[in-house]
Amino acid sequence: MSTPYPFTAIVGQDDLRLGLLLNAVSPAVGGVLVRGEKGTAKSTAVRALAALMPEVTVVAGCRFSCDPQAPDPACPDGPHEAAPGVPRPARTVELPVGASEDRLVGALDIERALSEGVKAFEPGLLADAHRGILYVDEVNLLHDHLVDLLLDAAAMGASYVEREGVSVRHAARFLLVGTMNPEEGELRPQLLDRFGLTVEVTASRETDERVEVVRRRLAYDDDPAAFAALWADEEAALRERITAARALLPRVVLGDGVLRQIAATCAAFEVDGMRADIVMARTATALAAWAGRDEVVADDVRQAALLALPHRRRRNPFDAPGLDEDKLDDTLRDAADEQGGGDDDPDPGPDGPGGGVPPQGTGPDDGSGGGAESAGADDGVSGGQGPGEGHAPPAGGGAGERRPVGAGEPFRTKMLSVPGLGEGAAGRRSRARTEHGRTTGSRRPEGALTKLHLAATVQAAAPHQRARGRSGRGLVVRRDDLRQATREGREGNLVLFAVDASGSMAARQRMSAVKGAVLSLLLDAYQRRDKVGLVTFRGKEAEVALPPTSSVDAAAARLESLPTGGRTPLAAGLLKAHDVLRVERLRDPSRRALLVVVTDGRATGGVEPVALAARAARLHASEGTASVVVDCESGYVRLGLAAELARDLGGSAVTLDELRADSIAGLVKDITATRRAA
Repeated sequence: MSTPYPFTAIVGQDDLRLGLLLNAVSPAVGGVLVRGEKGTAKSTAVRALAALMPEVTVVAGCRFSCDPQAPDPACPDGPHEAAPGVPRPARTVELPVGASEDRLVGALDIERALSEGVKAFEPGLLADAHRGILYVDEVNLLHDHLVDLLLDAAAMGASYVEREGVSVRHAARFLLVGTMNPEEGELRPQLLDRFGLTVEVTASRETDERVEVVRRRLAYDDDPAAFAALWADEEAALRERITAARALLPRVVLGDGVLRQIAATCAAFEVDGMRADIVMARTATALAAWAGRDEVVADDVRQAALLALPHRRRRNPFDAPGLDEDKLDDTLRDAADEQGGGDDDPDPGPDGPGGGVPPQGTGPDDGSGGGAESAGADDGVSGGQGPGEGHAPPAGGGAGERRPVGAGEPFRTKMLSVPGLGEGAAGRRSRARTEHGRTTGSRRPEGALTKLHLAATVQAAAPHQRARGRSGRGLVVRRDDLRQATREGREGNLVLFAVDASGSMAARQRMSAVKGAVLSLLLDAYQRRDKVGLVTFRGKEAEVALPPTSSVDAAAARLESLPTGGRTPLAAGLLKAHDVLRVERLRDPSRRALLVVVTDGRATGGVEPVALAARAARLHASEGTASVVVDCESGYVRLGLAAELARDLGGSAVTLDELRADSIAGLVKDITATRRAA
């Protein structure tokens, strides 16, 4: 087993370390979501935390890690007789992004369940993580239905497996930690709310800290065991502090005064629901225990708000998470004044509010705590906190270039979808055969059976009962009788935008409306779990402003900084889009694409620009690419060039006004009818 990097040797990242430690003290806090750019010690900190967790005592032979002092009465391996139990280290279980539902929650042997009435259950990762840590790297890339199952289990402390009337329940209480890079896409707001705390991490911009990071990484890589030994005393001291805080936690008093401050803070920041209040109360209590106090004070409430509220204030995917600290201080002060001047908070001590994290400067190697990613994880560790850097504007100038124009107000758009039935990643745009959705039929399973079609299975087994010697009431079922349910749901697509940024589109009011429309489509793509890409064309060429990604935030940032001006190389834009789609088909053949061309249809520059654009459009049509042209032509005299382009693409044209959800009906039917006619 590889030696993990010492938790106490991580440089900076105070909020990250504190958030993890508070969950170690009180798992009821609800886990922590770590957001940050790559190479910022996210994975290292999570894996290092496991070494600090106290040992757990389990029932010998129990696959579900039951506590011998209070065994789960519904444990599938139970009932358990009284026994002293076996101690073992707390586990860290990692959930891969590509895991199946059966791997997460476990699987029933359907054949034995039907023929023998036996609940033959193979535990999943939720059972393995019971009384330990469940770590989900790149949680924002996990399929939505897996995230739902994961967070439901975390909230209820139990996992339920239901298959055709056969059910199994087992305890599943764990410390949930998710890490993500926001550039690769966001979590849905309702899923963000299920994480107790969130922290933002970035690499330090301080030279000395970066030097220390590299120094410690190299020392760790040279001899992990020797490096860990240098920090053994600090690790032992921190482990003892966690144990002491856990013991103190039940005795911590949460007074009415601080409880009112918590409620006032959540109300002032207009967070939805009551989960934020509960999480803040639990976090403030854990902070007091961590600081060695038996009473929660105002500083604990303030620190709890900074950890529990930022991710709950987002109203749409383009809002940056964060909290106005001046408003927070005013709210806490006002709440204290309403109580008659508030409590005189005791000195929080040398560690700062809430007891802080273990002080640095006491360990080996200059004592400033280093950091490094363990092998196979983020490459490098850095200190520092704060929001991510903004995207630089796309390069490239050109004659007549104008400064970027802000986007107009976004609006709800009509749904654009890809015709036919796909088999891509789960989403909410186009029809597809999926693991979740309405049942449309049955088939013989290919590999492991995941969704049983009970009626079809019984129908397949019924004619063979006499030949199989059936004598009792039970049905004799063989594996060949089993039928997999085929289901139809929705898939996410690749929505590739090809945006005309030429001089003909550059009028300020017009370009603002165009950007507002594209921003609206990006918001729609976020809600439907699509990948998005952005190709722009102006001047003499086209460029890929944003390669296909799951981050609509990145696409919105590139759109906002998009300059305009120059000629209209429409053919170049369509050909560049064709190149992007060709590469994406090789990378992910099952994900179907929708090309959205935003233009007025004009083509200028070069020899026969209109004919070249028509040939490029027909190239897309010949490959069956679904497409929509958003017609941006304005004025009293309209040439109808965008509609001609749509015919060459084999798609449909829609004006900016028609794109609004409340302006037209049947847009999807029009697109489908056009594609079928082609």
